[in-house]
Amino acid sequence: MITNAVPARPVTTFSAPLDRERDVAYAPSVLRWPDRRLLIQRGESEAVAVGLDEGAGRQTRFPAPWPRRFGTFTVAPDGELAVFAGVHAVRAVDRSGTVRWEVRHGCWAGDCRVLHESYEEYADSRAHRYADSGSAVFSADGSLVWAHVRGPVASAGPDPEALDEWLVIDAADGRVLGRVDTETVAAGSEHVPHPDPAQMGLSVGEGQDGAPLLWGRWDGKELSVAQFGEQERILTSVSPTGEHFLTVSHDLDSLALHRVVDGEVVAELSAEGTVPRHPEADPDDHDADEVMWDYECGFVDDARAITSTDQEEECGPVRHWLLRAKDMRPTARIEYPFPVSGTPTALGDGTWYTVSEDEGTLQLWTLDE
Repeated sequence: MITNAVPARPVTTFSAPLDRERDVAYAPSVLRWPDRRLLIQRGESEAVAVGLDEGAGRQTRFPAPWPRRFGTFTVAPDGELAVFAGVHAVRAVDRSGTVRWEVRHGCWAGDCRVLHESYEEYADSRAHRYADSGSAVFSADGSLVWAHVRGPVASAGPDPEALDEWLVIDAADGRVLGRVDTETVAAGSEHVPHPDPAQMGLSVGEGQDGAPLLWGRWDGKELSVAQFGEQERILTSVSPTGEHFLTVSHDLDSLALHRVVDGEVVAELSAEGTVPRHPEADPDDHDADEVMWDYECGFVDDARAITSTDQEEECGPVRHWLLRAKDMRPTARIEYPFPVSGTPTALGDGTWYTVSEDEGTLQLWTLDE
């Protein structure tokens, strides 16, 4: 049972470039690669990237091709290109709004099998308003875009059997270099980059049906994919060296450290018996006895990981936990100098961040050692 605490030290604070209410914006987040970090945020009509390292504070704004609820987006490491993974297409847009390239694919909305040519075809359709979604991300060197889409890819022609596909795309011109049927039926997905541009992790959410975890390898000619975790592990983070990755179970009761080479579990940590009941929970609230991990667990650095416990805001301040990565041994509760909200997102360089409750600021932290 974790009983001791270690202090966190604030490093710096970043203001969100978009206003949550005025710009109808999501909370800011951070994209990170081995040598670069970008703060990104999506509003209703634009996406913004802010450099946090070289050229810190430099903003790039990208006109969005469709409203924010119609998909996800990502930005290239150099901050010059945004890729929007939408309901019917993956589209690359530069800061002027010019479309660099587009890969059209099957529609993410329910049973719709139309290969749409534009967002305007379904803009007013209630059936498309809350469509499922895929995701996309740039490789570590920015040369590739890995994209999870609903099949079929339009350039390959209609295929009534195609469901979800994983694509490797040339980031310069949008050519589909490799593609694999993921054999999933996604409600959503998230890519977790590896330091090696030729490798990528993909966590697919199928609602109550499971959480397939796919590992992709691109050899320059062919995309090969392995599935790890028996559809019950959610991928959360890859170590800075690229040797290991972290997962949380679909039911949030355990965390695990895996080898990248074969997906095998090296160490596992159950929430039961590890994390004490929240000290401010109502004594009559028996649900508070069932402690669960949250969906965030990441490498602070190669030796340490950080995570949090789920659904605690109703009890009191959220609790974050420090783990020894090599054996998933819990070492301490993180103690902050002022209240924080939400989950901690680790950046792998000795720091992690939290987002304020009003989603207006992002606070960067390190251990006060």
